[in-house]
Amino acid sequence: MNREKRPFELYVFDWDGTLMDTTRFIALSIQQAARSLGYPEPTFAVAESVIGLGHEDMMRRAVPECPASEYERFAAEYWKAYIGQEAGLPGLHPGIEALLSNMKRAGLWLAVATGKSRGGLNRVFRKTGAGPLFVATKTADETASKPAPDMLIELSEELCVPAPRMVMVGDAVHDLEMARAAGVPAIGVTWGAARRDSLEALSPRAVVDDVPQLARAMGVEDLLPAA
Repeated sequence: MNREKRPFELYVFDWDGTLMDTTRFIALSIQQAARSLGYPEPTFAVAESVIGLGHEDMMRRAVPECPASEYERFAAEYWKAYIGQEAGLPGLHPGIEALLSNMKRAGLWLAVATGKSRGGLNRVFRKTGAGPLFVATKTADETASKPAPDMLIELSEELCVPAPRMVMVGDAVHDLEMARAAGVPAIGVTWGAARRDSLEALSPRAVVDDVPQLARAMGVEDLLPAA
């Protein structure tokens, strides 16, 4: 079955929390940066909820006491905390790499739309070796960050795939809000930052709990690895 006969022509994935279990590391680094600079430490739930946003939006929501003039210092403390943990990051979410590899071999187009910077995405690509799976990537330092629709609109234009023939897969409310704003169908996954009820409130195509359910929702269940 070729790409055009599938439900979608382009499969777009968030990175943090969706493809790679980094949410705990990111949230703890936000908390550490707040402590280091003497600002009230956000709860873990609040720190986790801003994952995927651009840096300024993340700061406004997670540490509202921090003025914009201090964002650069906060970013430096955040990166110091995060990079110190980066060697311990896990690989891709269990089962995801095999599914994506099968999709790639079948000629399907995969892309990434992430709140990471280009440098951050390049680092996890080097760690996981996953970069060649994707035909295109968009990062928050190169275009408007989620939940603005720009990443998906730019992917649509770059790859000449209309919005209804794309699907956005993400673990956060911001991912689904971005998809809705771009007119792109969305699938929420429950193994990342957001809870099921928060994802379902945005009426995505599906909310899934494991990789086989995700494959079915994307219409690629025949590409699941053999048990």
